[in-house]
Amino acid sequence: MRKTTTLTLLLSVLLLSCTQDDTYVPIASDLDLELKNLLLDTSQEQGLSYFILPESDEYTNIPQDPLNPITKEKVELGKLLLHETALGNNPKMVTMKATYSCASCHQAAAGFSSGLRQGIGECGEGFGSKGKGRIINTGVPVDSVDIQPLRSPTLLHVAYQDVMLWNGQFGGTGTNEGTQANWTTIQENFLGFEGVEVQAIKGQGVHRLLVDDEFVTSHGYAALFDAAFSEVEKSKRYSTRNAALAIAAYERTLLANQSPWQQWLKGDTNAMRVTEKRGAIAFFSTAKCYECHTGPALNDKRFHAFGMGDFDNSDQAIVLEKEDFENVKKGRGGFTKNPEDDYKFKTPTLYNLVDNGFYGHGGTFTSVREVVAYKNKGVAQSKDVPTKNLASQFGTIHLTDQEIDDITAFIEYSLQDSNLLRYVPAKLNSGLCFPNNDKQSQVDLGCN
Repeated sequence: MRKTTTLTLLLSVLLLSCTQDDTYVPIASDLDLELKNLLLDTSQEQGLSYFILPESDEYTNIPQDPLNPITKEKVELGKLLLHETALGNNPKMVTMKATYSCASCHQAAAGFSSGLRQGIGECGEGFGSKGKGRIINTGVPVDSVDIQPLRSPTLLHVAYQDVMLWNGQFGGTGTNEGTQANWTTIQENFLGFEGVEVQAIKGQGVHRLLVDDEFVTSHGYAALFDAAFSEVEKSKRYSTRNAALAIAAYERTLLANQSPWQQWLKGDTNAMRVTEKRGAIAFFSTAKCYECHTGPALNDKRFHAFGMGDFDNSDQAIVLEKEDFENVKKGRGGFTKNPEDDYKFKTPTLYNLVDNGFYGHGGTFTSVREVVAYKNKGVAQSKDVPTKNLASQFGTIHLTDQEIDDITAFIEYSLQDSNLLRYVPAKLNSGLCFPNNDKQSQVDLGCN
């Protein structure tokens, strides 16, 4: 009897010692309860539902522009158009026609970003793995390359923002109300659409894409436009504007709703490992991440300065003279002309960050952990940012190395939806290779 009692006590001690083991389920249950209580406190008492993303076909539950209701027909058309390399129909270099698409810089394999520090549209070549092998064609003038002065943001969860780009300049409602004096080069804002729609309209011109009757009829898109825009007079149906509205409707359905975090929110407590749950607890408490990263998309509609570096601090990026880079670097302030907005950039969603590999508006970080540690330390990369403009969370959270590791695990694993290919068409109406169609990309993507 005494041996049995001793053995029972020994087993109890062993079980208690397992509290340091990330596979120990009873401790995970305690973490689940702690995390649920935190979410109740940080969600205006709404609890877990405040953070849950809808299904991609639940259109009425997805935020949308009142002027562009989401329909199945628009989504079907937009899905093809975003990837359609035949849409690369207005190049600077004739030889580059039909070799690029919207998805050249926003492809699913890289979390609907570019997979590069600096995305390349026209005049790029190759794809490599997850788009990381794309380079500038050395046989063309540099000023003919479609390359941006900031890192290409993801298209995931754009439904949860009413303005687009890092400085939020695209969008004629909500956040941009009162900024009309700064729309001189963005006349599309006056159409009254939200940012997703404005970017889809404006972007076609900026990125040398062209929808016209010839494109529509040559590549078999007429029936899809007819179905999506039957209320529009046929003479005006096959247009840049309608193409943009379809693309925007599709983009709004790009939701990382199969990620482990979303599964946990919906009741699967085994969807996250213990280290990820600890990371989520730190995220929603001591790290103060939730003060900017909240709601279903883990973002807000505001702009913050964390002093991150720009493209000009490295020889690994190109900034064209036409970009007015000194203004670009000021972020929101470069658009609003309000000094209080200088060097502040829009809060990004944190889902599928690990698919990209570059972080910050200037892509100056190459790991998620680097970013967390940087915000914790609070020493700005950029010397241009006034201290008074820096976010209050910068350098004031005092995380331990363990907390940094745990938060990193939460972001990298719990927020990664590994099935984004469900949003990619099996083939295009044109039959061309995508998301790129240059010769090297055809080889890399197995199109020939």
